[in-house]
Amino acid sequence: MKRRDFIYWVGLGSIASSLPVALAACSSQTIAGDWQTVGTSAELDKTGQILAKNSPVGPVLVVGTSKTENLTAVNPACSHAGCTVTWQAEAKKFTCPCHGSEFGVDGKVQRGPATTPLKTYAAKIEGDSVVVKPT
Repeated sequence: MKRRDFIYWVGLGSIASSLPVALAACSSQTIAGDWQTVGTSAELDKTGQILAKNSPVGPVLVVGTSKTENLTAVNPACSHAGCTVTWQAEAKKFTCPCHGSEFGVDGKVQRGPATTPLKTYAAKIEGDSVVVKPT
C-alpha cells in the first residue's frame, strides 16, 4: 500500500468514527422517558398554571400548585383544530376558545366537536422545578 493511500484511509476512518458523536451532540431531540423542566414552582404558584410553548417535549400546559399532590399536564393544542385550550379551574376542565370543545382533567373529550383526547404528560415538582415526561 502506498503511503498516500494509507493516510487517506486513516483520515477517512477517523472522520467516519467521529460522525455519530458529532450527530448526537448536535441533535435537539430528547430521549423518550426523560423528565424535562418546563418551569419553576414559583411560576406555577403565581397563576396556578404554566404554559410552556417551546419545551423539550413540545407544548405543555401544567396546572396545579406546588402544594398540589397531583399536577395535571397536557399538550394544550386542541385535537380538533389546534387552538390553544385554556384551564377552567372552577369547572376543572380544559376548554377550546375556537369551537367550544371541552376536555377533562385526564385530557378526555367531554364535549365536541373534538373526538380525540389531549395528549397527557406525567408531571411533578423536583426541587424548585416543574418537570414533565410523556406518558
